Amino acid sequence: MIDVRRLAILREVARQGSFNRAAAELRLTPSAVSQQISALERALGTAVVRRSTRGVELTEAGRVLTEAGDAIAAELSYAEREIGRLASARTEHLTVATFTSGGQRLLPAALTRFTAEHPGVELSVFENEPADSLPLVRAGGADLALVYHFDGPPPVRPGDRSGLVWTALLDDPMWIVLPAGHRLAGRDSLALADLAAERWVHGCFSTGDTLDHYAALAGFEVRTACRGTDYVFVQSLVRAGVGISMIPQIALTADQGGLVTIPLEPPCPSRFVGVATPHRRANPLADAMLRALQETVAVQV
Repeated sequence: MIDVRRLAILREVARQGSFNRAAAELRLTPSAVSQQISALERALGTAVVRRSTRGVELTEAGRVLTEAGDAIAAELSYAEREIGRLASARTEHLTVATFTSGGQRLLPAALTRFTAEHPGVELSVFENEPADSLPLVRAGGADLALVYHFDGPPPVRPGDRSGLVWTALLDDPMWIVLPAGHRLAGRDSLALADLAAERWVHGCFSTGDTLDHYAALAGFEVRTACRGTDYVFVQSLVRAGVGISMIPQIALTADQGGLVTIPLEPPCPSRFVGVATPHRRANPLADAMLRALQETVAVQV
């Protein structure tokens, strides 16, 4: 039988990448942390971490165990909240995590639909990037998360041991945003190669990394004028002539004054938006919120 306390220590070591930092977080000595991990390895008959002068990293067995630990911790957190709910007459509560542009364009209409059907439910909304939202759902800190990913598989795959389920909502194609007076503003579509000489402003780090990849395929290196974290801010820079940008469709501002938006020709990147929910965890309110998001997308797209 795996010791749950030792499993929790392993999860903290994995998060911190160091026995010393994990010990500080757990209020233990580094020696105690090391002893608990060693005891866990003896019980399993295999190593779960590799120690080096650069820190600690998980073995394959350690990764399997940590993923299982994340799911167990999430289930325990959910059980604790459910017991608290059953033991009191507290108002029902739903917590939603969302990325910024999804929170601006998709979530408000979905929340309106949800509250019309569930007027007594208290809502909490956290604004986070997917890298922070997904662990929040796994740990029980949010009931569902509106998240995105770029090319490649979704962040939650069938049979994922992390305890999450992925429901796709929509494809969110990337558009090129130019100042209104730009020499290419009259084009119906653009290939990335047409933009090789331009300077770029990025609305998030992921978009910048994706553009770098596709620009390399098109045979040029991106000249970056700004790396921002807000698409509205970036569009104001484009309007001011600082550079051009590649922005997901749902992140385009309603006020397009001074801007021109043009679709990209294939091959081109796209952003994929979906909802992450806990696996094997009945939550009628989260299900209702997911339906509200699906209905919102069906109307808006």
